[in-house]
This record gives sequence, C-alpha cells and structure tokens, in this order.
Amino acid sequence: MPFPNPAMEYRRLGRSGLKVSVLSFGSWVTFDNQLGVDTALECMEAAHEHGCNFFDNAEAYAGGKSEEIMGEVIARLGWPRWSYVVTTKVFWGIHGDVPNMRNTLNRKYLMHAIDGSLERFGLDFVDVLYCHRSDPDTPLEETVWAMSDIVSSGKALYWGTSEWSADEIVAAIQIAERHHLHKPVTEQSQYNLLERKRVEREYARLVADHGYGNTIWSPLASGVLTGKYRDGIPEGSRGALGGYEWLRDRLTASETIAKVENLRPIAEELGCTMAQLSLAWCTLNPAVSSVITGASRVEQVHDNFGALAVIPLLTPEVVERIEAAVR
Repeated sequence: MPFPNPAMEYRRLGRSGLKVSVLSFGSWVTFDNQLGVDTALECMEAAHEHGCNFFDNAEAYAGGKSEEIMGEVIARLGWPRWSYVVTTKVFWGIHGDVPNMRNTLNRKYLMHAIDGSLERFGLDFVDVLYCHRSDPDTPLEETVWAMSDIVSSGKALYWGTSEWSADEIVAAIQIAERHHLHKPVTEQSQYNLLERKRVEREYARLVADHGYGNTIWSPLASGVLTGKYRDGIPEGSRGALGGYEWLRDRLTASETIAKVENLRPIAEELGCTMAQLSLAWCTLNPAVSSVITGASRVEQVHDNFGALAVIPLLTPEVVERIEAAVR
C-alpha cells in the first residue's frame, strides 16, 4: 500500500501547521525489551504503509537504546527526512544519579539531552521535543528559554510537554508570549476509556483558549483494553516483562476486567477487535491530535491500524453504549 494511505486522517498538531497521522506508532516498552532492529523495522514499515507519518520515542526508553533502534530502522528503510515526523522526550536522564543529568529540565541538561538524542537517532533534528515531566526545582522561565533556544537552533522544530498540569502549561505559554519565544504547542498525556479526567476536564480550557494539541499515550491502558488479561497475564505480554511488576495488579484488577469485558459484545457486533474499538473511540475527541499505538509484533500493527475502518461505525448511539460499558 503506497504512502500516504487515503484512509488515514492527518490532523494539525494543536494550532501549529504540522500535520500528524491520527494513528501513530511509539516505542515505549517494546523497543529493545521486546523488539530488536529487524522486528522494529517490520513494525515501523507496516505502520508507514497504513499511512502513519508520526513516530514517537523518548531518551529514557530502554536507556537510549530505543532511539538507537528507531534511528537504525529509519536509515535502513531510507525514508526521505521530509516524509515522516519523529519525536522524543527528555527529563529522566540516562547517566545515572549524576547532578544536572537526572530528573531535571535545567538548561545544562536540556542542551546535552537534545544532542545525545540526535546522536542516537542519527538525525540532524527531531520534529517535536517534549519535556517528559515538569521540574519543580528549575525555574519555569529557564526551561522555556532553553526549549525555545533549541527550536531556534534547528535541533527541534517544535516543543511540547508530557503529563504537565494545565496551570504549568499555561504559565509556560505566557512566559513564551511575554518574551517572544517559541511556545509549546502540544501535550502528551495518557488518555483512554479508563483514564479520561485530565484530558477531558483539566485540559478543556487549555484547548479552548490556546488550541493546545495532544498526542496521547496508552490508548489501550497498557493493553488491558484489548481484553487479553481476562484470564491473567499472558506469556510475552507487557505485564509479564521484568521491571513492569507495578503494572500487573492494575492489569488484572477484577473491577477493571469487568468493565473491559462489557466492551466485548459491542466489538463483536461491529466486527472488530476490542483494541480497534478502543483506539477508534480515542480519535473521536477533537482535542486529540494523534493516538500513539505500540506493538511487539507486526500482526499487532495491522490490527491496531484496522481501527481506521471502525471510526465511521462509531455513531452517537454506539459511543453511548461504549461509555456506559466502562462507566
């Protein structure tokens, strides 16, 4: 299938002019932990064939290895740089418990972090650089100036935030406007049928007043919305990975599983998977610029992007049934 896929919708990233595919592909958990370069290549190539132009990463994913894998895949595929959007996030650091290199957004860290990410990607710039969390120990004005300078340098084209409060984002926008700096244009926050409050309530005024974008993560609630955790933790799933023990109780909580199972008959009536149903639902929110999907094998990529065909089936009546199922 040639790129772009006419079935794919491309949305502006907030009020910026940058257009991103409504379904995108990210590397959290999977790259290096579950995918090597060859399988990552298969997955990214499949996503691209479905019309995906937006690929998300982060410095902290697999200690920088995720960026290396994605960069090698892009080089192998030989995609022209103008044909895709690649993003990354910085905050946690990868150099251990070193002053100025961990859990910070101070100027020194940010300048080192963007250079490190670009080296691992093998790229001259990223399209969007996110502050992976907010930093209460660094003056916000320092962070805004540094991020704006990174954009001015051409090492990133836009900048954004991830899991910041609405008040922090508005304050950053106001600082940028006051000093005629590059403003943040997008958030990256968790949003799915089971986690809705921040996006739908806290950010409502932010979106209305500033047109802030959002490239949401965990649209399947770490996989629980696929229904695969109904009978426990399957071998090879995210819940079975070492280092993700904190997820297991959440994935198998009886109340959560009961809500998810209420979605199964709706998906069966529509002739789609539960994953496709949940992904399609996320796209209905006009404040969502892109829904970041993940996969540990290429079959999951094809299944996830099959959600494009489900979106037109979500009539107001069907949406009400979906939301009542998990209410």
